[in-house]
Amino acid sequence: MQRSMMHLLLAGFVLATAEANLITDLKEFAYSQQANADYQPQGQQHYPGSRTQVIPLPRESYGWPNVPLPFLGQISGVSINLQGHPVLFHRGKRVWDETSFNTSYAFQHTKEGPIPVDTVLTLDKNTGLVIDAWGANRFYMPHGCTVDDKGFIWLTDVALHQVFKFAPHSKAPQLTLGSPLQAGSDSRHLCMPTAVAVASDGQFFVSDGYCNARVLKYNPQGHVMRVYPQQREHLNLAIPHGVTLLEHHDLLCIADRENRRVTCVSAELRSPGQYSRSLNIQPPGLGRVFAIASVGDLVFAVNGPTSPQIPVQGFTISPFSEAVLDTWSPTSVRFHNPHGIAISKNGTELYVVETSPNRIWKFDTSQWVDMNQLAYVPLEPE
Repeated sequence: MQRSMMHLLLAGFVLATAEANLITDLKEFAYSQQANADYQPQGQQHYPGSRTQVIPLPRESYGWPNVPLPFLGQISGVSINLQGHPVLFHRGKRVWDETSFNTSYAFQHTKEGPIPVDTVLTLDKNTGLVIDAWGANRFYMPHGCTVDDKGFIWLTDVALHQVFKFAPHSKAPQLTLGSPLQAGSDSRHLCMPTAVAVASDGQFFVSDGYCNARVLKYNPQGHVMRVYPQQREHLNLAIPHGVTLLEHHDLLCIADRENRRVTCVSAELRSPGQYSRSLNIQPPGLGRVFAIASVGDLVFAVNGPTSPQIPVQGFTISPFSEAVLDTWSPTSVRFHNPHGIAISKNGTELYVVETSPNRIWKFDTSQWVDMNQLAYVPLEPE
């Protein structure tokens, strides 16, 4: 009887929302959850959050932005500020192509100077209107963008081989890592760094990225504390392209792009070596993971072009069960080249940016599905 009522509830929900494709997604998810509910490989460590059953179903926000945007180049990074507005990092008319770097990772167009237009834009979350713009004549090849929980903006430039930390409303960096236009692999240099993740106590992580295939952990003053991987660790990275922190679990997750996986390790913010092994999410259809973000016990990822057999789409991931819980994408037109992703702290809004075509997507994630009850669970607003 209870099972029948649950099925009726699901059917009513589908009719109410007129999202027929949701039926297949929910059935596939429920089947995979049932098949794996009691499966624990021998000797596997039990992780918090491994029984996560409540997930969002991202739905494209049609018509957003509802005002024309100014010219945008390749949008390489996106984050969300303390007011809930998306912050974009884009390249203006500069394009990363086969002529951009030589085999030593040196940028080949320095004579053109920095990008002359504002490269950091803040959009109104409701309308998409540009409410702040800066960064002209500073950056050469924008990449990652992170706004931390104190409002500082962290930007990475793969041509400059540098990471910058900007205080709110400041246009001069408070902290700079790396040497301008000089690639290197020691503690004072970076080589095409891709992204930053910041803990609440000011410690932060940089994925250093295309050349060094490592992640660096810094103290708040910018001194290296830790390098991932170390020799004793079985963690081979191939273009770590994004990082995100599940700080309440002391877990750092990495978009290990060319290994086609998301891998998560102990962040060692409180308890060094809390997790005895890395967690790896690497199903056959994941493809090249370009960007990740997190909220609660979940990680959200987008892939990029990998092969004709692997669709370009978004993923909802449970790192602790090492499983993809759901896949999603826009319904108006398809993704082409996603490069950045961000989700609000209360989990109600999600953004994806692309480098070609150069655009930003907004998804409504305010309704979450409890797979135990097969019902929507609305989240409380911030």
